[in-house]
Amino acid sequence: MKHYLLSALLFFTVASLSAQDGGGNRRQRRPSLRPRNYLQRPPSDPATADTEGNHVNAHGGCIIAYGDEWLWYGEARPARGFTSEGVGLYVARRSSEQGKSLEQGPQTQHALDSLEWENKGIVLAVVDSAGSPIERGCIIERPKVLWNERTQQFVMIFHSELKGRGYEAAQTGFATSSSPYGPFQFHHAQRPNANIWPADFKKKDVRKAQSLKESDFPKSWTPEWIEAVARGMYLKRDLEAGQMSRDMTLFVDDDGTAWHIYSSEENMTLQAAELTPDYLGYTGRYYRIAAAGQNEAPCILKRDGRYWLICSGCTGWTPNEARMFSAEHIEGPWTQHPSPMRGENAEKTFGGQGTWIWQPSPGKYFFMADVWNPRNLLTSRHLCIPITFDADGTPIVERK
Repeated sequence: MKHYLLSALLFFTVASLSAQDGGGNRRQRRPSLRPRNYLQRPPSDPATADTEGNHVNAHGGCIIAYGDEWLWYGEARPARGFTSEGVGLYVARRSSEQGKSLEQGPQTQHALDSLEWENKGIVLAVVDSAGSPIERGCIIERPKVLWNERTQQFVMIFHSELKGRGYEAAQTGFATSSSPYGPFQFHHAQRPNANIWPADFKKKDVRKAQSLKESDFPKSWTPEWIEAVARGMYLKRDLEAGQMSRDMTLFVDDDGTAWHIYSSEENMTLQAAELTPDYLGYTGRYYRIAAAGQNEAPCILKRDGRYWLICSGCTGWTPNEARMFSAEHIEGPWTQHPSPMRGENAEKTFGGQGTWIWQPSPGKYFFMADVWNPRNLLTSRHLCIPITFDADGTPIVERK
């Protein structure tokens, strides 16, 4: 929700400059994990504490099961600035009384706070090596972790931005570890699918995209400009270097195929790209979702054979109304639905922005979100709200 490189839109520019002003060109001191400035958040968003009483510093992340534990990976954010310390890990016991209640009992509004989260520290740390994609001063966002049965490795994939370049790089980073507790070893960062058109693009679509030039549309947000984006103006511009990849999530389908879903094309279009069997690259098969719809922060679930995608609009750090789409196939077509949020402040997604859909047991889902505090990202709050379904199977996220 915070990454816009230089563009004609004012808020894109402001967000990019804010990111650079946060210390991207300075060596960052490793921050304390103790929360600060709690009064900057309303009482309705309590802090989620670890076993030492500190706020859980794991943002934009995910929760996965491993044996008898829940593993919560997320951005280790500093108290000041917008750069990264790396990826942190917190662990809770599934076999505890609270854990069993979470998996077997009714859904609760306090799923995260009912568990005892132990801080395991940084599992992917930034480095001091000049030129590394994870050099201190870089930005690491929305880390997600999958277990790869074929390679017997845990694979971490994240939105990667280079030191001192704001959100210009728009890359995907890859790291692996034989242990879920790390340390994860950084592999590489890249943009997805260089020199490859979307799998559903026909020859006529390619010809149309190739004919589009940004110079022919000097004014943004006109109907003609939006149509050009939808037809592939940015897609064509980034073809050689690869597609932009920012806010992201991961999803493993029933057939074992893993997908990387990310905001692309200057945050105007979501893309769903198939990962290679080792999860360390792309097969070249990808599809666009809601072209020119300006969506980010994707979260996905599959229920009764239907895919549901919950995402947000692009309004900097400011919360906005969630969007929701559904499809019978990952390649689409996708249909937009009204926001699934219900309750007070639902029109602003309860002050948060989605990061992950956690499934603690079959048929139980939670919408996880961050309530961003850009003045002190470390203390950004966590939301974890049950997802229910109406008679037609449409998701409902109701905060009570």
